[in-house]
Amino acid sequence: MKRLAILLVLALAAAPAMARKPCEELKAEIAAKIEANGVKHYTLEIVPIDAKVDDGKVVGTCDGHTKKIVYRRG
Repeated sequence: MKRLAILLVLALAAAPAMARKPCEELKAEIAAKIEANGVKHYTLEIVPIDAKVDDGKVVGTCDGHTKKIVYRRG
């Protein structure tokens, strides 16, 4: 039982490190979903996490929450 608890704690501690997805990979996954919904004209832009987004929508974060992906129509 003690080993199981230790393994669970280690797995939870390692989860954020494994969740770091490269921005280009995430951008490609998001683009595939958008295109599957029939959207033709859009842009996806990778920007720093602290960049102000006025005319778009943040659709994901990547590189360990250091960057975000912004979706814009048209």
